[in-house]
Amino acid sequence: MRGSLPSFTGRRDPGGSPEPGRERTTASRHDVPLGFDAVGDALASGRCPLAACALVGTALAGDGASVGEALTGLRRTYEVVRSSDPDFAAVEAMTVAWSEATLGYLVDVSCEDPLTGLASQQHLRSRLAEVYRGAERSGDDVRRTHALVVVDVTASARRHRAGLRGAGPVDLRLVRALELATVAEGLRATFSGEETVARLGHDAVVTLVRRTPDLAPAVARLRTLLTELGGPEDARIWVEGLPGDVDRAGAVLGTLLVH
Repeated sequence: MRGSLPSFTGRRDPGGSPEPGRERTTASRHDVPLGFDAVGDALASGRCPLAACALVGTALAGDGASVGEALTGLRRTYEVVRSSDPDFAAVEAMTVAWSEATLGYLVDVSCEDPLTGLASQQHLRSRLAEVYRGAERSGDDVRRTHALVVVDVTASARRHRAGLRGAGPVDLRLVRALELATVAEGLRATFSGEETVARLGHDAVVTLVRRTPDLAPAVARLRTLLTELGGPEDARIWVEGLPGDVDRAGAVLGTLLVH
């Protein structure tokens, strides 16, 4: 497991009642499952264990452990140190951290966001590089042959966050993923060729399309279709032009990330 995790020392009170906010424990570091030292140390010292649970969840996902293995280790740690099962907050902190780390790994491997089915930003950059290389070979100008169609749902995302104030991070992430998946459905129905539909940041979807006489009417159809699909009514949709070389195209994507 990660060497950065603090070692569980198995603190004991020398006798009598434990100090306020601190559990008495007779556990040694060898009783705590491998990799759970940070959680054991927090529990034994009376500190809030949630940050440690998240840290361990992330590390376990990076090491390829399943969520079942993570939960078994958490339960064993609580049994050793507190003679109890972990509470809901600890389980949530660990599983959310594990799932986010695992999803990040899957995106890197598959070039696709597993929640929305959208291509990753890295894949979009690769496709842009292919388009520019093809244009260089054929003598075309990418500024005239291709463009980006951008759908920004930031306003809708803020409204959902306000409406779900107090909800957990999993609820907010799922609401956003469902909204982006609806946007992706509309884009794929509108641009049904070889276009790359990718997620850009948290609240935007970008499609690499060919510039044709039908581009403006297609964007208008997309607005109507998103309404019919129950998508975000206040989404911002526009056509973003591409620059003359691939390096500046990467800068355009960076600008859209903070738009």
